[in-house]
Amino acid sequence: MAGPALTAVWFQAGLWGLLAGGALVIGAAVAWFVTVPRSAVAGIMAFGAGVLISALAFDLVDEAESTGGLRPTVAGFLAGAAAYVAANVVLARRGGRHRKRSEDQQPSEEEQKGSGVAIAVGALLDGIPESVVLGLSLLSGEGVGVAVLVAIFISNLPEGLSSAAGMKRSGRSAGYVFGVWCGIAIASGLAGLLGALLLDGASPATIAVITAVAAGAILAMVADTMIPEAFERTQLYTGLIATVGFITAFTVERLG
Repeated sequence: MAGPALTAVWFQAGLWGLLAGGALVIGAAVAWFVTVPRSAVAGIMAFGAGVLISALAFDLVDEAESTGGLRPTVAGFLAGAAAYVAANVVLARRGGRHRKRSEDQQPSEEEQKGSGVAIAVGALLDGIPESVVLGLSLLSGEGVGVAVLVAIFISNLPEGLSSAAGMKRSGRSAGYVFGVWCGIAIASGLAGLLGALLLDGASPATIAVITAVAAGAILAMVADTMIPEAFERTQLYTGLIATVGFITAFTVERLG
């Protein structure tokens, strides 16, 4: 009986990860074919940032602490943030710093050789922790964490939209743009699948630490890439929009 149950869990985790990653492709398609006001993109980005922060606080970190204890959660959270920032610094030096920006900040390949690869790898770095968390949420036996799934999907839409708009403005081809986002959607599905498959049967403390690591990386990503893009256009309204996103996600979590 364990085999079919395990198969169902990792298969579901892969599908949920693919669904969440698919929001990036939808956002990229909108940016490529439709001219979306940059203020609207920034507003959605701010809302998505608030949604993700709420999911981190009330779902991921809280759950990690209650099952694994405070010290492992703190250590994992800080380690995840530090690892993300370290990787982001390396990518920034190679042209991936402004990968989520919708205006002219992203360098073209002519302006900085290798920037296309750096942007693609950076986008992958941003998406993998979210999908791992989705996979881990299924291991409780209670189904996917709806609040986390909604938070990731809502935040991924403006991420794909804003980044693809910036890629288009820097002269990237449609093949590059959709290749990057479709690849990341597939990688997100694989990350969710592997998270559930490899950690099935792991101790609560182990799952708590890994959840905290992913949560720390996600928070660092929000602060480093989403909020700056949102603030550039929404400015004084960024905090209010993010607050609405936060309380919306909190309400969904409590009602769910």
